[in-house]
Amino acid sequence: MITSSPLLPCRIAVYKAIYPTIGTLTDVVSAIDQAVRDGVDILTLSVGPDEPPEDTITFLDVFEIFLLFARRAGVLVVQAAGNKGPGPKTVVSFSPWAVGVAACSTDRSYPATLILGNGQRIGGVGLSGPTFGNGVIQYKLVLAKDAAKVINGEFPKAAPYTEECQYPEAFDPIVVLGSVVICTFSDGFYNGTSTLTAIIDTARTLGFIGFVLVANPIYGDFVAEPIPFPVPGIMIPRMADSQVISRYYEQQTRRNERGCIEHYGGRAAIAEGRVASFKQRAPIVSRFSSRGPNIIDEHRNPADVLKPDILAPGQQVWAAWSPMSVLDPILKGNSFALLSGTSMAAPHVAGIAALIKQSNPSWTASMIASAMSTTATKYDNYGESIRAEDYDLVTLTPSTAFDIGAGLVNPSRAIDPGLVFSPGEGEYVAFLCSLPNVDPGTVEATTGGSCNHPLSHPSDLNLPSVTVTALAGSQVLHRTVKNVQSVSETYLCSVLPPAGVKVEVSPTWFTVDPNGEQIVEIKLSVTRVIDDFSFGEIVLTGSLNHIVRVPLSFLPVS
Repeated sequence: MITSSPLLPCRIAVYKAIYPTIGTLTDVVSAIDQAVRDGVDILTLSVGPDEPPEDTITFLDVFEIFLLFARRAGVLVVQAAGNKGPGPKTVVSFSPWAVGVAACSTDRSYPATLILGNGQRIGGVGLSGPTFGNGVIQYKLVLAKDAAKVINGEFPKAAPYTEECQYPEAFDPIVVLGSVVICTFSDGFYNGTSTLTAIIDTARTLGFIGFVLVANPIYGDFVAEPIPFPVPGIMIPRMADSQVISRYYEQQTRRNERGCIEHYGGRAAIAEGRVASFKQRAPIVSRFSSRGPNIIDEHRNPADVLKPDILAPGQQVWAAWSPMSVLDPILKGNSFALLSGTSMAAPHVAGIAALIKQSNPSWTASMIASAMSTTATKYDNYGESIRAEDYDLVTLTPSTAFDIGAGLVNPSRAIDPGLVFSPGEGEYVAFLCSLPNVDPGTVEATTGGSCNHPLSHPSDLNLPSVTVTALAGSQVLHRTVKNVQSVSETYLCSVLPPAGVKVEVSPTWFTVDPNGEQIVEIKLSVTRVIDDFSFGEIVLTGSLNHIVRVPLSFLPVS
């Protein structure tokens, strides 16, 4: 929760509602209610529902209604979009009165390298120091399952414990002492019972010079994040790289006719992995970041509200960490950790919102949200359209509004957006009343509002985006823009139409006075029925160099 003042630095108020053992909806909404009572300006929530609510529409869930009450009190609600990507309909930030934030990478990485005895260099992940000699001195390379201890013809620990390096007693200590040991990502890591902490404990106990955690052909590539290892270590999450290591190891290892090792000929070293590099393409939408379209019910029917709203850095973010580290012993004693998730992305947007509020103290929460949306960028540091990670961690696909919302948040432009879109008093309730199959009495009882004047269509809510989930024939929508400058400006309207839809904006140009408003009519006509959503945008280009972008997401149906 953040509060700001035009005369004072931003102040942060923290409300603890989630504990290591339990987190209840009651505690969370109580914290939200208390923050609103305390007068915060911005509420950042790195929490949300695991699944859509049962037996009600998503927007009428208790959690969402408390967020509506916060917005009604003038609080900007910023919420993590969820970490269930990259599949569609996985967002857990549903409501138009909350800013749902997706996560992306930055251009910073921490490259780690495994150097094989033949000179091959294999890139991997691991925020650790090098083996002694910083890669120049090579050490014996041992596959964990080849170093298993045998007592009376039996193994004290069976696979996957041996190959995953989870227990020191599973190994012949003479074989692994002073060696670089290859551990394998197997069943234990896949189901969550094995840990990196256990590998480190094994390495320390038995005197590994370093360890390598490689991908398993059975499970394919795995997700690896840089973690500060207290011993030299590296993770090789891609199968292609793992196979290179495996081939080298087998070529250098001599076995007898029974398959037992007679000579370990492979050598390896781990290079320094703690030095940052700033050469990556960025931003790239993170694989885990939840995707749209937004959903309206437990059956995951799409909703006429764009989600996520915006994109922000959320992958490998340095963040404060409790040294107690109850849930992750590997980070115990550290005050910072390198973390990933939309929970890391949401605070970026909350901080930017605080800066905007400080520069424009009279702006409402909706105006701030609009300013960030309409000034966001769709392009990366290569000048190309932002791309998104897919399931296989290798393929990058062109992003859509269901990956990035309006785009990557741009703080410097958001402070001076030119125009803003801001729903009027009671418009969120009117939106709820316009939803299909909704009971007006339920809306009124839940929100305390009135359904006397519902919107003609849910898409008529005055948002800085337009989403229609079943566009048939023609439909006319309206948006009202407000000039937040102290001077008049003339805007020219242009359209990048989505496939299958003709978009006409009227008026095609207009001049709006300081603090003045302009109604814009948007006529949509289906020209071709297609099987999936198509995307475009309306661009309002101002005579004083303001550019206002409005994302379009339509599903044209017959």
